[in-house]
Amino acid sequence: MIMKKYFFLLSLMLVTVTMTVTAQDLRNSYNSYVGKIESDGTVRNSYNSYAGKIESDGTVRNSYNSYVGKIESDGTVRDKYNSYIGKVESDGTVRDKYNSYAGKIESDGTVRNSYNSYIGSAKGVRRQWAAAFFFFHFFDK
Repeated sequence: MIMKKYFFLLSLMLVTVTMTVTAQDLRNSYNSYVGKIESDGTVRNSYNSYAGKIESDGTVRNSYNSYVGKIESDGTVRDKYNSYIGKVESDGTVRDKYNSYAGKIESDGTVRNSYNSYIGSAKGVRRQWAAAFFFFHFFDK
């Protein structure tokens, strides 16, 4: 009986650690959960409902599977009309359509706006994907 309890507790701890390590939660400046981007690019909102997807080629689709934009391999971001709306540089710097500094996604997932104020976190999320959520608002309804 003691061994069963031990193994149960051990497996519970492993599940908790696994969930923590693979967490790709999006949080706002109050640390409230606002969504998630899974490793395959699936985007979920704060209710864990499907909000869209970022496909492997950078195509961005909303919850209705409609094309809403694209993130090109060099970080260029385009809207559904193929118009340039910004860029995510390799260091996480985000620029708007006028090439002005819009903010930054730091290597630890911290998201800051143009005033360097903390606006959220995206730990474990690719910088370009986090920018699609926080700066380019592809998944807002």
